[in-house]
Amino acid sequence: MSTLGDLVRARTDLGDDDVDWLHRLVAEWQLVADLSFADLVLWVHTNEATWLAVAHMRPTTGPTAYPLDVVGSLLDESLSFRVERAWREGRIVRDGEPEWRARTPVRQEAVPVRRGDRLLAVLSRDTNLSAARMPSQLELSYLTSAGELLQMVSEGTFPFPGPDREPEHSPRVGDGYLRLDRTGHVVYASPNALSAYRRLGVSADLIGVHLGRTIARLAGGSGLDEPRGSAALAAVLRFQEPRDSEVEAQGATVLLRALPLVPGGEPRGALVLMRDVTELRRRDRQILGKDATIREIHHRVKNNLQTVAALLRLQARRLDEPRARAALEESVRRVASIAMVHETLSLAVDESVRFDGIADRVLAMCAEVAAPESEVTVVRRGEFGVLAADVATPLAMVLTELVQNAVEHAAASRIEVEVERTDDALAVVVRDDGQGLPDGFTLDASTRLGLTIVRTLVEGELRGTIDLAPGERGGTAARLRLPLAT
Repeated sequence: MSTLGDLVRARTDLGDDDVDWLHRLVAEWQLVADLSFADLVLWVHTNEATWLAVAHMRPTTGPTAYPLDVVGSLLDESLSFRVERAWREGRIVRDGEPEWRARTPVRQEAVPVRRGDRLLAVLSRDTNLSAARMPSQLELSYLTSAGELLQMVSEGTFPFPGPDREPEHSPRVGDGYLRLDRTGHVVYASPNALSAYRRLGVSADLIGVHLGRTIARLAGGSGLDEPRGSAALAAVLRFQEPRDSEVEAQGATVLLRALPLVPGGEPRGALVLMRDVTELRRRDRQILGKDATIREIHHRVKNNLQTVAALLRLQARRLDEPRARAALEESVRRVASIAMVHETLSLAVDESVRFDGIADRVLAMCAEVAAPESEVTVVRRGEFGVLAADVATPLAMVLTELVQNAVEHAAASRIEVEVERTDDALAVVVRDDGQGLPDGFTLDASTRLGLTIVRTLVEGELRGTIDLAPGERGGTAARLRLPLAT
C-alpha cells in the first residue's frame, strides 16, 4: 500500500512543504474524527483532474461510513460535487441531502485544506446516520469543537505548527474531555474527565470552575514548584498555542493536552483532553530504577574485571618463565576487552552499545603487544554501529584474538579491519601483512588457544562463520560473517 507522501508526489504537483502539512493534519485528525463521530477522508486533486483519496480515518466514537478502506481510490463523479465546490470556492460546503451508500445513509461535508494562502486538498467528513438519535450534551459539545477545528483547517490555522508530536502517547477524546470558555472556566466536562479529577482530589463539580486555578491548588498541595498545568493553560488561552502538561496530586498523575480554538481568528476558549497515566508513570519509574540497577551492575562487573586483570598482570611480572608470563599477559588482554564492553554498557540507557569506540580501543590495546623495536599500524574501515550486548562481548574477544595473533605469531606490521554492515548481517575482514599461514593449515585442525577461542565464540555464541585464508597481497585474511537479529 502506497503512503500518503507516495500518492501525493506521484499524482499531484504539491511540494515537500505541502506534503509535510498534510502529514501533520493526518497525525492530528483522529481527534477530529472522534469529535465528529464521522469518517475523515483526505482527497487531493490529481494532475488528471480527478479526486484521489490519500488518507482515511475512522472514528472510535461512532459507526464508520466506509467498511472498506478507500485510500488509493478515486472519488465517484456522482459524489464529487461538494468536494469540487469546496475546492473551487475555498469554503466549507455542508448543503445537500444525505446520500444512501450501500443501504447506509451518509451525510457529507467538504472542508478545504489550506496552508497559508494555498489550497492543498479537500477533507470530507462523512457521518453514518444509521444510528442517529437525539444528541446528548456530550455529543453536542464534541460536535461544536469538531466544527471549530474544521473551520481552522479551512483557514490554515490547524494543524498547529511546531515539532512533531507522538500521538500514541497523547490523551484521546474518550479518555477525558473538557471544554473551556475564553476565560479558562469549564463549560463542559465528560464523565471520564470528572473521574480523572476525582483521583486528583477534586470533589466538587468542575462546571464553572477556573481550571488553571484549580490545577494550581492541586499542584501546590503536592509540593511541586511552578504548577506546569496551570501555566500551560494560561499560555494556551493567551497565546493560542497548544500545550501538553502533567498534574500530580494525591498519588495520581493526569496528562493534559490543551488546544486553543480560534475559528475565524476569534478566540473561543480551548478544549482539553486528559488521561489518567498514574499506572504508566509508576511503571516508568520502575523501569528507570531497573535500568539504573543494570548500569550499576555493569559498572561493578567492569571494576571487578579490571581488578582481575591487574592481579594477572602483577602475577605475570613475578614469573621468570617467558611462556608463562606471555600466557598471563594474553589473559590480561582478554579480560580487558570484556571490561571495555561492560564499561560502555554502564553508560548506556539500554543493553546495546556503539561498538566502534570499543573496537578502536581493543585494536589499540592489541597493537601495544608488539616488540618495542617494531611498530604496528592498525586501521579500521567501515562502521560496526550499535550492537546488542550479547554480540558486543564475544565480538570484542574475537577481534582481540585475531589482532593479537597477527601481531605475535605472524609478525605483522600493518593490520586492516574492514567492516560492512547490512540490515541483517555484519561482515568483518581482518587482514595483515605478516608471514602468512603455515603449509597445510586448517582452522579445524589448529591447536592454538586463541584460534580455538575465536572459533568457539563465532560459531557458538555469535552463530556466524569464520574463514582464514592467505591474503591477496600476502599475509592472512580472516573473514567473519555474523547474523544480526532484526
